[in-house]
Amino acid sequence: MDGEPLPFVPGQTLAAALVASGRVAWRTTRTGRRPRGIFCGIGVCFDCLVTVDGTGGQRACLVRARTGMAVTTGEDDDE
Repeated sequence: MDGEPLPFVPGQTLAAALVASGRVAWRTTRTGRRPRGIFCGIGVCFDCLVTVDGTGGQRACLVRARTGMAVTTGEDDDE
């Protein structure tokens, strides 16, 4: 995640792995820069967006973690 390895359990989503590692917010809102991370956990709200292997707008609560994936966070993820 963002150039750092992220431990995960097989079958775990990116959001679950992030929360398990202590990271509860990984992007901010465009207006107000309020922190966002996992909210609904079922892919409805779009608060947990990340870029996975160069594809932005991926919901971390729906993407299963796997070895070798490149995951980045930040303001460009929600565009």
